[in-house]
Amino acid sequence: MSRGLTNRHVQFIAIGGTIGTGLFLGSGKSIALTGPSIIFVYVGVGLIMFLLMRAIGEMMYRDPSQHTFINFIGRYLGRAWGKFAGWTYWIVLILTGMTEITAVSTYFVTFFRMFGIELHAWKWLIELCFLVVLTAINLIAVKVFGEAEFWFSMIKITLIIGLIVTAVVMLVIGFHYPATTIDGVDGTIPGASVSLKNLVDGFSIAPNGWMSFFMSFQMVFFAYLLIEFVGVTVSETQNPRKVLPKAINEIIMRILIFYVGALVAIMAIVPWRNFKPNSDGSYPSPFIMVFKYAGLDWAAALVFFVVITAAASSLNSLLYSAGRHLYQLAQDSDSPAMARLAEVSDRKVPAKAIVVSGCMVLMSPIINMIPGINSAFVLFSSAASAVVIFIYVLTMFAHRGYRKSSDFISDGFLMPAWKVTDWIAIVFFVFVYITLFLSADTRGSAIAGVVWLLVFGGYCLLHERFENRDLEEALHKQ
Repeated sequence: MSRGLTNRHVQFIAIGGTIGTGLFLGSGKSIALTGPSIIFVYVGVGLIMFLLMRAIGEMMYRDPSQHTFINFIGRYLGRAWGKFAGWTYWIVLILTGMTEITAVSTYFVTFFRMFGIELHAWKWLIELCFLVVLTAINLIAVKVFGEAEFWFSMIKITLIIGLIVTAVVMLVIGFHYPATTIDGVDGTIPGASVSLKNLVDGFSIAPNGWMSFFMSFQMVFFAYLLIEFVGVTVSETQNPRKVLPKAINEIIMRILIFYVGALVAIMAIVPWRNFKPNSDGSYPSPFIMVFKYAGLDWAAALVFFVVITAAASSLNSLLYSAGRHLYQLAQDSDSPAMARLAEVSDRKVPAKAIVVSGCMVLMSPIINMIPGINSAFVLFSSAASAVVIFIYVLTMFAHRGYRKSSDFISDGFLMPAWKVTDWIAIVFFVFVYITLFLSADTRGSAIAGVVWLLVFGGYCLLHERFENRDLEEALHKQ
């Protein structure tokens, strides 16, 4: 493959992987769960994800020719776990891609509905068009993909900075807004003064109980998903040993600016107790509320435009990552049919693997039209997010295996205090998975994830055992 990604591309890909649609639309629910202490949850989860990235970064720094960090699981934990992680992660990417393409069309329809244009009947065509365009971007050249992600990230960053600047101006002038109604929000939102006191008045770590506080960790954790994506770009990055450490080390600063900065700005303007669910159980977007209070009547349209961009960015990254992972799986496979996917096009991209992955994502519109299958798909797609936790745990164990192996280099991009920090991350990921059993909404996903681990993980281990036995018998006969 071609090393067509520059430092500028990788830095913004790293930023884009940190900022998802969850911040723009889902942060209202997380704020309502536990109030201002949600800031500590975002920082705490962010630090753990930073440790994950440092582990991935150290292994990638040692061998920047790898197309995916998943390869290290097979190298240091055994072929069976490598097979489990490789196929599981690819399936997770496809299921997440199906969810994202559905989200893109839903946001697109909502955006145009604000202008009196109804496009619901054309959702399937919207999904098809988005997928074709993003697949084409991935097929042209890796540099084109990097450029697209650069501008996708720029749009998201601009909105967040605009939110923070708006909050600062409101604080300086002592802005006060009256009670008002907002489209998509049930009832009237009480008036308030913009002040940092909104964060500390009646402060409590768990104002809605410890159960709500613990449940907030899973919500925040899923907001950080895809942060590991930058670890897939290393083999196509110019000067990876120079670019990768910088991209990873700046994750903490990005968390402080884009997550903590945005949350502080939101809760300084809108007292956290004003975030209440609608009759359908959904929560209003804090971004829409803030800009609406600032007098920007087109706030909802602006936010949904950025959300469409964020969802398209996620789908674009998922296609890139899924294509590379399927390409790697094909390289590791002995199947002649899979060997066809282990080819690179004239433009130095794994075109066949990308197209196959895109076709799998394209099944989403068909699945959404069949009620019986759709209900099962919702379970599987939500379970996919839960299964990612297994991949993260295996990655941390793989890092420990690397540190104890002869591959270890002492002058690399070393993870600090790895004997302790690896275990801290592993214990935290297990804790997050346990929290999935606390809520009826996520309990089914958690159970489905455990079943997948036992069934497919068990199959991979047994298959490797039988292969080794057959090999030993063959050698013995010789």
